[in-house]
Amino acid sequence: MSFAMLVSQVGQALVDKDAMIVTAESCTGGMIAEALTEIAGSSAWFDRAYITYSYESKKEMLGVSEVTIQNKGAISQDCVEEMALGALQQSHAKVSVACSGIAGPGGGSEDKPVGTVWLAWAVQGQEKVVSQRFLFEGDRQRVREQTTEAALMGVMKLLTH
Repeated sequence: MSFAMLVSQVGQALVDKDAMIVTAESCTGGMIAEALTEIAGSSAWFDRAYITYSYESKKEMLGVSEVTIQNKGAISQDCVEEMALGALQQSHAKVSVACSGIAGPGGGSEDKPVGTVWLAWAVQGQEKVVSQRFLFEGDRQRVREQTTEAALMGVMKLLTH
């Protein structure tokens, strides 16, 4: 799936705000960063990506607290918000997007079924982190693609409102 038009809009919005973006990804495994760097010129607004698949990487690279992991789990609002803030703190970016979810086909539970994804967006200097829970349908690839699209749409909304 190509996200080229959406990424072009995101890139222009970042340029207009004189901002760079960082990603903190779990269930997408770098798909958001791949989409963002798919178009020429992205080095003007893309800083870096963190692929933090394990609990340890979330804690070590992004500063997600042990308490959050133990009490809320990796697929939680608290975790993705900490990921988004940690990515900002560990980068030169002004905008971050973070995701954690269950792409499937296994790994789901009654309270967190396959397709459950949390996304969070943060802006340097703003206290409030925006986060949202999604329940995507389809196979593993579709869940990851829908997560990437929702992540990019959230960045646009953040930058244009």
